[in-house]
Amino acid sequence: MGNVFGRKTRPSRVTEQDRAVLQLKQQRDKLKQYQKKITSQLEKERLVAQQLLKDGRRDKALLLLKKKRYQDQLLEKTENQLSNLERMVQDIEFMQIEMEVIEGLKVGNDCLRSMHEIMSIEDVERILDETQESIEYQRQIDEMLAGALTQDDEDSVLAELQAITQGEDIALPEVPTETIPEVPEAAKAEPERREAKTKLEREMQAA
Repeated sequence: MGNVFGRKTRPSRVTEQDRAVLQLKQQRDKLKQYQKKITSQLEKERLVAQQLLKDGRRDKALLLLKKKRYQDQLLEKTENQLSNLERMVQDIEFMQIEMEVIEGLKVGNDCLRSMHEIMSIEDVERILDETQESIEYQRQIDEMLAGALTQDDEDSVLAELQAITQGEDIALPEVPTETIPEVPEAAKAEPERREAKTKLEREMQAA
């Protein structure tokens, strides 16, 4: 029992505008019912007046037609009231839509304002400048590499890139493990003897 009485009631989502629209629509429906009733009654009285004229009761028919005329005027007033109610309902509903739109614009403006506080125009310009500098730097590197590498180098680079993409290792030449034989002393002295001989021949020609 304590849980039942202690349960919190949810706040109603029905606004004052909703209640006003509901009341106006109820009044409109009542007027339509009254209008339908008067229209049916006028048709009956018209038939009665015709019968009275046929029976020679002209005074009675005239009185009934006067009553019918009065009810016609009431019917016209009812029609005007219905038009006014319909217009009021439409105005209130349109105002509710406008309020929702304005509230949405307010939320959007607050969101944009928060984003502008996080990132200013200077930050955006700095990021764009850094991006442009990075693009220009990469372009210069590409141009330098394109001018320094031969076609064979380009083919080797593409082959290496393809191998890396496929997860394969490039076959590199094996490093020789055998000991390189030493150059004989006579072979080392041969260039020196040739240079001395050439120098001597030049001196003799000059003498």
